[in-house]
Amino acid sequence: MAEVQLKSVFKSYGDLEILRDVNFRIADGEFVAFVGPSGCGKSTLLRMIAGLEEITKGDCLIGRRRVNDEEPSERGIAMVFQSYALYPHMNLYENMAFAMRLAGSKKEEIDSAVRHAAKILHIEHLLDRKPKDLSGGQRQRVAIGRAITRKPQVFLFDEPLSNLDAALRVKMRIEFAKLHRELKATMIYVTHDQVEAMTLADRIVVLSAGNVEQVGTPLELYHHPRNLFVAGFIGSPKMNFITGKFVEATLEGALVQLDSGQRVRVAADASGARAGDAVTLGARPEHLSEADLAPPGPGKPSGLPADGNWIEANVVVVEPMGDVTLVYLETPGCEDGLTARLSSNSRHAPGDRLRLALPAHECHLFDAKGQAFPRTEQEEHRLAAA
Repeated sequence: MAEVQLKSVFKSYGDLEILRDVNFRIADGEFVAFVGPSGCGKSTLLRMIAGLEEITKGDCLIGRRRVNDEEPSERGIAMVFQSYALYPHMNLYENMAFAMRLAGSKKEEIDSAVRHAAKILHIEHLLDRKPKDLSGGQRQRVAIGRAITRKPQVFLFDEPLSNLDAALRVKMRIEFAKLHRELKATMIYVTHDQVEAMTLADRIVVLSAGNVEQVGTPLELYHHPRNLFVAGFIGSPKMNFITGKFVEATLEGALVQLDSGQRVRVAADASGARAGDAVTLGARPEHLSEADLAPPGPGKPSGLPADGNWIEANVVVVEPMGDVTLVYLETPGCEDGLTARLSSNSRHAPGDRLRLALPAHECHLFDAKGQAFPRTEQEEHRLAAA
């Protein structure tokens, strides 16, 4: 296996710039996912590594060898596409053996490689069948098996599960994780599904409009998004954003006045901000919880968090999911609406007014340019210990 490195890589078609100054290194044996919305350049980046697209400027190294001018067949890579690209007139054995036969490999070597790949993918009993006799998941396994037989240095996957139904995608995600663990191979995986990226990858490269927004482990991106784009892309349902103004920095974090007039604290170091600066508060749906609208009484707590943070919002839509209930709400300063992931025991209807606890240590804060303020030192220690 081999490491992959991209150094100051650009891609343009004439005056149209597709990718800008891409720099990162993928370690030997690492599983890295490229994620981002359609048109962000993730598949183009994968095809540049594969040699199917030319690099306009910069260098691509595989195993510390510059491969910009090498043909795809010389790069030591194997690619699995969104479409299975199987030969319909060949059975599975012949499909998986085809590339090795073209390369002039010996019959015994081909047979050993095909049967070894089939065993890894649990398709030994299907080798005599043709693609038309298989399910979508089985066809995708054959395409992966064909890649395994080539014994590449790097595996490249271009949205390999997008043609499968939801239940089969979950099953195949598990198979991919097991495959990586068994092969200990360098794998690069392109997907628009951030759940796939979060569950499969050692690290994730988040792209937007040709730019690399952030590179990090799934939990790094979840807890420490660099900007509004990453914060909104990683997590399902997506993070809530509420606009407001910065009031002051304190030892506990930042005091923010929301557009509703409500003041809340955020465990963020905004010491560089000025009073009156526009800011955006971010809160994930799973970090919101119901608080009691009634005032506290004898022996009756307020239902609010210790930091006193809360917001009020009107229920618009309720989605019972079985294990949880998703509640969609409206509140000032939240243009896209507010989503709360509440207990399955929650009973609400459109028109209800809810008070939601908003824990300061779970909130994020972004400046007017969408860049995240760092966490307070106390919050960093809490996350490190968690």
